[in-house]
Amino acid sequence: MNKLPIHKRTMILNMMVEGMSMRAISRTVGVSINTVTKLLIEAGEACAEYHHNAVRNVKADKVQCDEIWSFCYAKKKNVEKAKSAPEFAGDIWTWTAIDADSKLIISYLVGGRDGDYALEFMCDVRDRLANRVQLTTDGHKAYLEAVEEAFGADVDYAQLVKIYGKSDEKAKGRYSPAKCTAIKKNRIEGNPDENYISTSYVERQNLTMRMSMRRFTRLTNGFSKKIDNHIHMLSLYFVHYNFCRIHKTLKVSPAMEAGISNELRNTEWIVGLMDARAPKPTKRGPYKKRNSK
Repeated sequence: MNKLPIHKRTMILNMMVEGMSMRAISRTVGVSINTVTKLLIEAGEACAEYHHNAVRNVKADKVQCDEIWSFCYAKKKNVEKAKSAPEFAGDIWTWTAIDADSKLIISYLVGGRDGDYALEFMCDVRDRLANRVQLTTDGHKAYLEAVEEAFGADVDYAQLVKIYGKSDEKAKGRYSPAKCTAIKKNRIEGNPDENYISTSYVERQNLTMRMSMRRFTRLTNGFSKKIDNHIHMLSLYFVHYNFCRIHKTLKVSPAMEAGISNELRNTEWIVGLMDARAPKPTKRGPYKKRNSK
């Protein structure tokens, strides 16, 4: 089977995590869109497996969680009118948990924003931590029961609730979020330090995600058309962010700062993860000459 050389596959993956659309990559590199899609699937599967196995026993003090909105195929309000909308068309939420000190993405989950997804997400966060932490989320009600079920009393948990004013009437019809007028810090469980009740780092990570993935860019047609490819892109992004990208403040990658990696990785290393999962070529049987009649 023909396979692109390593340097070309590395180039394609670099373009993906720098916010370039798949069709733009196809035109720039000179390969078919099917090749780019196949590479995304292979990279996503390899990265999801690596994150699942490698990001374990994380020693953290302060963890921040949030959800970021995007959509697949069509926005929720337009799904009914859309032609041939797939099963998971509509709004999609990506749940993320970040270590406030090392900036490591500890856990992520793609799906809805209800209590079931909140519980699944929080259970995964708990399973990846090595010790008791101070946990901060926004005021989303689904977190309350999810954190209680996942951690019980073994967490110092607080919610940072933002209070918004009225939206600007002049900005009606355009994307313009309402202005945050006040915040409330609510202690929920344990004894969280009020000075560290914050979601600033995870919200800044949301911006990094929007800047690094074309699928999250607002007011464009670069949104995901298939939920599977959306998840594959996120899996690639999170492994690249954790292991291959130097954090400007830390001067090392988040994985190195968190102590789960001893060296800075690169995109060629991700290609190696993909090749390690690829099935080994089977030996062909002996050639048999046909009897001529």
